[in-house]
Amino acid sequence: MAAEWSEHAIWWQVYPLGFVGAPREGRPDADVVHRLGRIGAWLDYVIEMGCSGIALGPVFASETHGYDTVDHFTIDPRLGSEADFEALVEAAHSRGLRILLDGVFNHVGRAHPAFAAALAGGPASETASWFRLDWPDGWSPGDAPPRADNFEGHDALVALDHDDPAVVELVADVMTHWLDRGADGWRLDAAYAVPAAFWAQVLPRVRDAHPHAWIVGEVIHGDYAGIVAESGMDSVTQYELWKAVGNGIVERNFFELAWSMKRHNQFLESFVPMTFVGNHDVTRLATLITDERHRQHALVVLMTVGGVPAVYYGDEQGFTGLKEERAGGDDAIRPAFPDGPDDLAAGGWSTYHRHQELIALRRRHPWLHRGRTAELSLTNTGYAYEVRSGDDRLVVALNIGDDTLELTGLGASQVRAGHADLVGGTVRVPGHGWVVLG
Repeated sequence: MAAEWSEHAIWWQVYPLGFVGAPREGRPDADVVHRLGRIGAWLDYVIEMGCSGIALGPVFASETHGYDTVDHFTIDPRLGSEADFEALVEAAHSRGLRILLDGVFNHVGRAHPAFAAALAGGPASETASWFRLDWPDGWSPGDAPPRADNFEGHDALVALDHDDPAVVELVADVMTHWLDRGADGWRLDAAYAVPAAFWAQVLPRVRDAHPHAWIVGEVIHGDYAGIVAESGMDSVTQYELWKAVGNGIVERNFFELAWSMKRHNQFLESFVPMTFVGNHDVTRLATLITDERHRQHALVVLMTVGGVPAVYYGDEQGFTGLKEERAGGDDAIRPAFPDGPDDLAAGGWSTYHRHQELIALRRRHPWLHRGRTAELSLTNTGYAYEVRSGDDRLVVALNIGDDTLELTGLGASQVRAGHADLVGGTVRVPGHGWVVLG
């Protein structure tokens, strides 16, 4: 059973190396630079927005982007020290904010000491079994290295062998180590690439020590509910809904979104997905949706459907950024933040205030965590749905067309957010507008 506190969780997701302006390359033995405290300067900003926690990207020692971990037990010296991490956790917890860590347990960087030891020591070495290695016949020290399985063709990311008991032990130890030091949960990076049976061995050990930790796996495609059930995770990332929200708005095709909402209801029968309309791996919402009048509609969906929502840092200020499939292609979507909120551009605060409004709406209706939707009206450019849990109910209407969307029979009489004209039993949503009704 998922941690009870997750029912009220709304995350602000941060990519730390980018956020603090760290160098793109690093070494685990480099001098420590105390940058992690820069995130602490934003804690009150997070609270004022209405979020209840910070979902951190990788913070452990690596050579480049953080997903090539070389020491799971050391904070990346480009970010700071373990003391800096503990100070951030303490500052967050003192304000009632949770901390979610990003665990890269499908693969490691080639400079990881265990991989180096395996290459040096050969097939009989202590850590050779940690990896899926194809050794040349008759290998001896000094011979060509073995071929190593990697993550999705990235040779710098060496895949772990999840059938090896030592890897089970390693991952359980790492997760427990940082929960012991104050983290509240984990995002499991590339969880879709790891056998569910592996997580089923690791997570009970973690929960024995930390029964209230919340565990979410990064899963893009596949049987979401089956993966949750088999792995023991609490949740997975809801990429299907993210894709449908973007497509539905950009392509003026709400039929795709409505279909995905039905799928979403099915997931909610067995677990509560982590929902989002932007993250560190995808083109920014404000770049994807070029018509700025329609960006709010994506946020409305995020905050009115069942799930554990996450807002990607900068989206609440309307940041733009295009993800590109090239070296450095993530840089634009993982930018540095200024020293503090007062240094943000003036033009982004209206978007921030809209986030405040809709997050406040969700907080006033905590039952939305498991709320199910039902279609009330649907066209390419107009979509109305109710979201309900027991006797609690809201109605949402989205209009991305030029003409007024006129709806009847909604059974709602009060505007809770957005704008609409209510005349008798008729609701009129202006072109490119939206409304939440009670």
